[in-house]
Amino acid sequence: MAHTDEFATARGNMVDSQVRPNHVHDLRVIGTMRVLPREAFAPVAAQAYSDADLKLGEGRYMLKPMVTARLAQMALAPSASTQQKLHILVIGAGRGYLAALLSLAGADVVALEEEPRLNNGALAAHAPLVQAVSGPLAAGWPAAGPYDVIVIEGAVTEIPAILAAQLTPQGRVVTILADDAAPARSGAR
Repeated sequence: MAHTDEFATARGNMVDSQVRPNHVHDLRVIGTMRVLPREAFAPVAAQAYSDADLKLGEGRYMLKPMVTARLAQMALAPSASTQQKLHILVIGAGRGYLAALLSLAGADVVALEEEPRLNNGALAAHAPLVQAVSGPLAAGWPAAGPYDVIVIEGAVTEIPAILAAQLTPQGRVVTILADDAAPARSGAR
């Protein structure tokens, strides 16, 4: 019980010290991050609430909480063309924390991951409505499209045309754009 209380306190501290001060104001994101157990998704539970990217191995990372929150806020931002529940594809879902966050915040989510070793069961346990699929990240997942939003959980130097083709006419891509010259850490390759 004490361990659970410590994680709950750490979650609250993460939101109050890392997320809210960094221009994250969407109450769905803030509220969900306060209750979604990031430690269940982290490679090392004790590091789940640190202000750092967490190594998943083979060049992959679980993005730090502030970056995850900003991506979620941008993905959930209202669009004039979307009155219904957002249909979102998360590419490079890793262990599934961002996909779970988006689903619990009210979106219809498809989580694409190509590395089965990253699936530790946390996504299915904490966000059972997420459709988890496996395949090459670069191809996206056209079978469940079109999407209102595609989130690439990591950094890319450009938006691949194959992904843009999987969007609704007013759809958008949310990601981190990396400079060609600068090395970038990313959740996805």
